[in-house]
Amino acid sequence: MGPFTAIQLRAHSWSQSTPTGLDCLGWRRQLSCSAVVVPDGPEKCALGEEEGSKEDLLYEDYRSSSHRFGVPGGGGGEQLAINELISDGSVVYAEALWDHVTMDDQELGFKAGDVIEVVDATNKEWWWGRIQDSEGWFPASFVRLRVNQDEPMEEYLCPLEEGQNDPSRLGMCLGPSLPCKELMRSNVINEIMSTERDYIKHLKDICEGYIKQCRKRTDMFSEEQLRTIFGNIEEIYRFQRRFLKELEKRFNKEQPHISEVGACFLQHQTEFQIYSEYCNNHPNACAQLSRLMKVNKYVFFFEACRLLQRMIDISLDGFLLTPVQKICKYPLQLAELLKYTNPQHRDYKDVEAALDAMKNVARLINERKRRLENIDKIAQWQSSIEDWEGEDILSRSSELIFSGELTKQSPPQTKSQQRMFFLFDHQMVFCKKDLLRRDILYYKGRVDMDQMEVVDLEDGREKDSNVTVKNGLKLCSRSGDQIHLLCVKKPELKQRWLRAFSDERRQVLTDRETGFSLTEVQKKQAMLNACKSHPIWKPKAVTKPYYDFLVRQKHPSLPTALPQQQVFMLAEPKRKSASTFWHNIGRLTPFKK
Repeated sequence: MGPFTAIQLRAHSWSQSTPTGLDCLGWRRQLSCSAVVVPDGPEKCALGEEEGSKEDLLYEDYRSSSHRFGVPGGGGGEQLAINELISDGSVVYAEALWDHVTMDDQELGFKAGDVIEVVDATNKEWWWGRIQDSEGWFPASFVRLRVNQDEPMEEYLCPLEEGQNDPSRLGMCLGPSLPCKELMRSNVINEIMSTERDYIKHLKDICEGYIKQCRKRTDMFSEEQLRTIFGNIEEIYRFQRRFLKELEKRFNKEQPHISEVGACFLQHQTEFQIYSEYCNNHPNACAQLSRLMKVNKYVFFFEACRLLQRMIDISLDGFLLTPVQKICKYPLQLAELLKYTNPQHRDYKDVEAALDAMKNVARLINERKRRLENIDKIAQWQSSIEDWEGEDILSRSSELIFSGELTKQSPPQTKSQQRMFFLFDHQMVFCKKDLLRRDILYYKGRVDMDQMEVVDLEDGREKDSNVTVKNGLKLCSRSGDQIHLLCVKKPELKQRWLRAFSDERRQVLTDRETGFSLTEVQKKQAMLNACKSHPIWKPKAVTKPYYDFLVRQKHPSLPTALPQQQVFMLAEPKRKSASTFWHNIGRLTPFKK
């Protein structure tokens, strides 16, 4: 799944509970009197949603029902009972409904079907559990409590293991009313519907409880700040409401297992891409929110918003993480649904296609996030190049495809030149190394790849330029007024470059199809950050951190078996490590050609 699969809600996201003695101190009354948060009257809600909307009625109807697949452990009374059992020394077990994949050592990873011992269920959203020797936090919505807590673990697991070979026995374990697979499909469908309704309520709370109140306090928040903190979550809310309506139309309340929901995901697969903007903005939101939370008045304000909206006891950064988690959960839910859908079921092909579609959405979001994280590195790279001319690299490009040292010949010149080439999407930049400090590069020009054709040359004399080439490539403009002959040392490296040029064209086409582009704000901010990291009085160079970044790039076009020095000729100057004289001179004086 990539980086987003392991998104975690940190412990501090929910640990900020209501201040002790809040009511006793009359804090709510003081806030209300000072108009920090203004309770809403009969006016219409934000986003054009009227009071008592169909979504609210559906949600309230669902919450008031005895549906067992809602919030794990049932309502607050059942959660209290769980905590009392744990406090009394009883062992409480839960069964995992979904895989929980994590890279955080404070979280507990598990697979669907695993049995977890619940150690602490104080928090409504995140519980502390144990599997054998591993302990950690896990989302309560990913598990279902065992019905018979007194049954020993061995006796609980044994029938399930035996039932894998005997479907009739497994069906008896799961219930007599429906065959095993249909019952499990009903469970998954109910889970999808319940989490979707919960999610809508969650988004509404953020939009109504926080954003609407923040807009009333123009003395505390600018529109730019609110856009940074909340991103496009209002747009997501509007979309998810439409999506839930479509799901409700396809949901069979009496017989959930016959529901056909796959087509709904397929119908809206393109619209799910709006999550890309939110996920890419999320780090900026966390940074902005962190700065504000250092000021007491903002801490009090956000807590007052939460209390007025009667939201669960989680801090704002925890609420804002939910859309990131949600878009990652869809493929997990659909994979589970497909597992329990018979191939003869009318919904099977749509669910199968929907799973692929939502995986592609997650991949697209991950890819866009990775590229946006890399633009700062690209801006730093440009700032390290001496004598840069023309527009910034980010004005047209956002991805480093490949780089390496090539021998360049540009007819009618016959003199060969060793140059470092950096292939980005849309353009290729070439530079010259400093004679003494070979980690310093000087800008020498660029090639517009949108106007170029790449020709694989045979060894021998090139007929148009009358130059002998070996392991050569030719870049020629479509107008014919620009030709570059490029040669490498080995045939296999030539093949790497040919694949890199193909990758560049493919990347440009994909970006055009998916609508990926950098905003002017993103470009300016990246260049501003790069300028700050290179003070004027310091000699600029290709820094070690950026060299490490290039080496770590996992782009498919980069050869993993090839020595790094052959791919990125950006290593330290070739000199004996014991000699420091020229190193010190070079450090103090930026020698040039």
